[in-house]
Amino acid sequence: MDVLTLSRIQFGLNCFFHYLYPPMSIGLGLMLVIMEGMYLKTKKIKYKEMTQFWVKIFSLTFALGVATGLVQVFAFGTNWARYSRYVGDVFGNMLASEGIFAFFLEAGFLGVLLFGWDRVGKKLHYFSTICVCFGAHFSAVWIVVANSWMQTPAGYSIEQTPFGSRAIANGFWDLVFNPSSMDRLAHVLLACWITGAFFVISVAAYYLLKKRHLEIARPMMRLGLYMGLFFLLLQLFSGDSSARLVAKYQPSKLAAFEGIYKTQESTPISVVGWVDPQEEKVHSIKIPGMLSFLTYRNFKTPVTGLDQIPRDEWPQVAVVFQTYHIMVLMWGLMFLLNVLGIWYWKRKKLENRPWLLWALIFSVGCPHIAQQAGWFSTEMGRQPWVVWKLLKTADGVSTNIGTTQVAASIVMFIVVYLLLFALFLFLLDRKIKHGPEKEEERDLIYRDVADISYPDSR
Repeated sequence: MDVLTLSRIQFGLNCFFHYLYPPMSIGLGLMLVIMEGMYLKTKKIKYKEMTQFWVKIFSLTFALGVATGLVQVFAFGTNWARYSRYVGDVFGNMLASEGIFAFFLEAGFLGVLLFGWDRVGKKLHYFSTICVCFGAHFSAVWIVVANSWMQTPAGYSIEQTPFGSRAIANGFWDLVFNPSSMDRLAHVLLACWITGAFFVISVAAYYLLKKRHLEIARPMMRLGLYMGLFFLLLQLFSGDSSARLVAKYQPSKLAAFEGIYKTQESTPISVVGWVDPQEEKVHSIKIPGMLSFLTYRNFKTPVTGLDQIPRDEWPQVAVVFQTYHIMVLMWGLMFLLNVLGIWYWKRKKLENRPWLLWALIFSVGCPHIAQQAGWFSTEMGRQPWVVWKLLKTADGVSTNIGTTQVAASIVMFIVVYLLLFALFLFLLDRKIKHGPEKEEERDLIYRDVADISYPDSR
């Protein structure tokens, strides 16, 4: 493999491991705001215990997200120096905004959220929870805006320098509100909220199955199921809007999503199938005219096929097609499980359905699979461009690194990330099995610690 391919694998690997954690932090951040709000409104101690339990898991996901995210920033300088030089004036604005406006807000109030339960007032603590949640969301805003600019560039001009051309920012708000940023931001945030809801559902299902912490598990399950269904329905409309945006600005990507090699009237949509790149055919179950209708609200209007795109600008159709359909499949599976969960919950039969509880426990992986598949299809679907129609990926890679260096770093990252992931699973498993602490248990622990620290206080 050449340096370009290895660098793409390295960056993709970093993204894959890093993006396991931010969706959980963002989704759980919103759930914490809802849970603590329920506690303030009802004054019921079970909601406080529920919030305190999830705060611990949130802090774990936050720590791993920070640890894995920092590596990506360095990759822009080590492996993608020419890309950084080209977009530094634009991309740097977004990365700086994330650090100044989002990360410090989230990290600054995290200490109050974790340790301020008995040290500050209820309203101030709730304010800190909202700030942490807002900071996590604000971080996603700037990263999605930066990535969206790479998909649909706006608010820039090209300047010629002795080292080649580079993009210069002309208007900050034009960069932020580029044609795809708000659509893509809505899609990403909804996916994160779905992740948080299914995380709560999974843990609640585990407790219901084991007949433990039932007074906490039942409201957790109710909250997760109804929030999950609400977000899944919103995601359906968001996905439709995003696909139509892709058709307008990146027709080759949409063609790869559905394996449309030839432009034709009544363009079909593939329900399930596979791509044969040699024959340039898709073997699938198709619904005639449906892609035309979803894209243009007309069953006859043709959707642009790859035959209208220069061949050297084709993405890897087989990979993009499969990952896109895996994402759609995961949405369908989550929707089915969510509806079944609510159906049995309303009839008070969910706790007597171990097969469904097991399915809900493992459903926590569905949003992660959907997001990873979605990002793969999105990023590989825009190839060979790293900045759409401005800079090709091959022109963004660093020229002063060798294949041995990149290959060795990939091995190192795999080892480190697997160790971090194993540690994450170990700590997460221990926290879930321990379960929420009763208020009186926490008070007893604090008194014991005080007695140990200050023996004369007896």
